[in-house]
Amino acid sequence: MRALLAVLSFVVILGLAACTKPASGDSRTVADNELAKAADSSGKEYYTCPMHPSVVSDKPGACPICGMSLVKRSSQRNASEGDIERLKSVSLSPSQRVLANVSTTSARRRAFVHSINAVGVVDYAEPNQAKVSARFRGRIEKLYVNYTGEVVHKGQPLFEMYSPDLVSADREYVLSLNSLAGLQVSGADTVQKAQQVAMVNAARDRLRVHFGMTPRQIEGIASSKQAGSTVTFSSPIHGTVVAKEVQEGQYVDEGMLLYQLADLSKVWAYLDIYEKDVRFIKRRQTVVITADAYPDESFNGRVAFIDPAFDSQTRTTRIRVDLDNAGGRLSPQMYVRAEIRIPLPNALVVPTSALLSTGKRTLVWIEVKLNVFEPRDVVAGLSDGTDVQILRGLNEGDMVAKTGGFMLDSESQLQQPVAAGGGPGND
Repeated sequence: MRALLAVLSFVVILGLAACTKPASGDSRTVADNELAKAADSSGKEYYTCPMHPSVVSDKPGACPICGMSLVKRSSQRNASEGDIERLKSVSLSPSQRVLANVSTTSARRRAFVHSINAVGVVDYAEPNQAKVSARFRGRIEKLYVNYTGEVVHKGQPLFEMYSPDLVSADREYVLSLNSLAGLQVSGADTVQKAQQVAMVNAARDRLRVHFGMTPRQIEGIASSKQAGSTVTFSSPIHGTVVAKEVQEGQYVDEGMLLYQLADLSKVWAYLDIYEKDVRFIKRRQTVVITADAYPDESFNGRVAFIDPAFDSQTRTTRIRVDLDNAGGRLSPQMYVRAEIRIPLPNALVVPTSALLSTGKRTLVWIEVKLNVFEPRDVVAGLSDGTDVQILRGLNEGDMVAKTGGFMLDSESQLQQPVAAGGGPGND
C-alpha cells in the first residue's frame, strides 16, 4: 500500500511539473508573462490558449497543458473607436457561410396573432340557478321528482306539502268568500261590502305570499268553495336537479332547502390567466374552449368578467367566460383548455430562431454587406411560435441571420481581444 501511494505521488509531481513548464516559442505563465504585458501596452498580436489564458506565445503552436491550438489575440486598450466597431463585425467566406449554415431573411411587417393559452373548469351560471325552500312548516306528502340529476320543466310539480296552518288559511279564505256572497244577496250597504272585500283580499294574499300558492290554485279554491289540506309546489325554472335534500313523509321547517335546480343551457368557464398576459385580456373577447371529453370539438365563448385581484400563490388572475351549452355537453367541474387570440395588424417580425438571448441582452445578427454580419440589440415583444415581434432595434427590410446566429456569436467572441472582455454575446 505504501509503495502504491509513493508511485501516485510521483505521478502527480511529474504532472505539476509538466503544467508549469514553459512552452516552446516563448510560451509562459502569467507569473512571468512579459510578452503579454508588452502586447497589452503596444497592441501587438500574440497567441494564447482559450482554455489556459496564462499560456502566451509570439507564434502559433499548441498549448503545452491541454494540446489545443493557440488562438491569435491583440489588445484594444489603445485602439480607436473605429477599430473597435470594425472588430464587432464577423466576415465569412462563401464556403464558411455554407459550412456554418448561415441563412438570412428580411425583417418584415405582417398581420400577427398572439395566442394566450389557459386552463380552467366549467361551473354553473349563477343567474340560471334556483333554490326551492319550504315556505312554511309541514309534512312532505308526495314527491314528484325523486332523484338528483333529473331534468325538470318550468311549472312541473316537484312535491306536495301538508300543513295545519295551510288548512286554516284555506278555510278562512272560503269563509270570507261565502260572507261576501251573503252580503251581496242581502243587499247590505256599501261600507259592509267594502270591508268584506278587504277581508277576502287579505285571505287571498296570505295564501299567495306566505303559503306560496299560485293564482290558479287560489282560483280553484274560490270556485270549488272547498278548503284543501295540501299544496303542490312546482319548478320555477327549466333545468336539472343538482341537489335534493328531502324525502317523502319528512317533516320540514320553514326556510329549509328542499331542491336546488340549475339551467345548464348556459354555463360559465373560469380560466387562470398569468400576470404577463392580463394586459391583453378585454371583455367580450372571443375564447375557444376545448375539453378532453370532446377532442375533435371546440366551443366558443366570450370574456364576461376579469377578476381585479391576483392569486398570491400562483400569480394568476381569474376570468369568467360565458358559454352556450344548449346541447348539455359541457358539465360543471369539467376540465377545459382555452385559447385567446390577440390580433396585431401591423407588426415588425423576424423568425424566432434569429434571436439570441444572453441573459441581460437580446440580439440578432444582421448582414450589413455581403457575408459581413454585425450584432444588433433588439427589444422583442410577442411570439406566435414561428415569428417574434420586434419592438425596437430593427428596421423593415434589415437582413437578419435566421440560422447560424450562434456560430456568428461564437466567432465574434473568438475575434475579440482579451482586453475588450469578449464578443457581443458577453454581458
